[in-house]
Amino acid sequence: MTNPFSLSGRIAVVTGANTGIGQGIAIALAEAGADIVAVGRTPPVETEKAVTALGRGFLSVEADLATTAPIPAIIDATVARFGRLDILVNNAGLIRRADAVDFTEDDWDAVVDVNLKSAFFLAQAAGRRMLGQTTGGKIINIASMLSYQGGIRVASYTASKSGLAGLTRLLANEWAAKGINVNAIAPGYIETNNTEALRADEGRSRDILARIPAGRWGRPSDLGGAAVFLASSASDYVHGSLIAVDGGWLAR
Repeated sequence: MTNPFSLSGRIAVVTGANTGIGQGIAIALAEAGADIVAVGRTPPVETEKAVTALGRGFLSVEADLATTAPIPAIIDATVARFGRLDILVNNAGLIRRADAVDFTEDDWDAVVDVNLKSAFFLAQAAGRRMLGQTTGGKIINIASMLSYQGGIRVASYTASKSGLAGLTRLLANEWAAKGINVNAIAPGYIETNNTEALRADEGRSRDILARIPAGRWGRPSDLGGAAVFLASSASDYVHGSLIAVDGGWLAR
């Protein structure tokens, strides 16, 4: 019986793959059989070591998604190296913190441009490529608990992740019948650079942990199973969904 979770022969582009959630997802996809295109502002040295140790193909593409300018080159480099594009994981993201009354336009634009604008236009570019393939494709957006909730002191992050949830549904509506699955993963509180300030704040960290039924911060590897599912044929009838990987946070 064919393994529906196998990604053998698939080509996956993962943005922000040098550390954290992107790295965890890239490694999980490689473990399932995919070759990896890692997109980021800095060389993904540790990610490359882990992926190539599994015997998978690997390509690093240096790109700053603060603008949409690098997007055509990301797609072109992927196709030039591997001949196709099967999976896109829109993971690259920023967060800026300040009270709403003090939030600056620069902090708004910086976050929305990466988390929402570039994510949409990269999905658009990938979608165009996938629509031309008989095998379709899979697009996975990395949303957030703040796709469901308001949060505090992260106005542009909340707006961008709420918007990304909406775009996930819109693209699913447009592309589901054309062989492209568009879904999202909403991570809970994960040990990454973006949560370093929260984890360093003893009071905040204690309060957060008290609400997580699993009793711990998540690890980047905890996102791997959901990513493999959404990237594989096991999810062929899953469209426009947000899967929360949050240790039970939303259930509390």
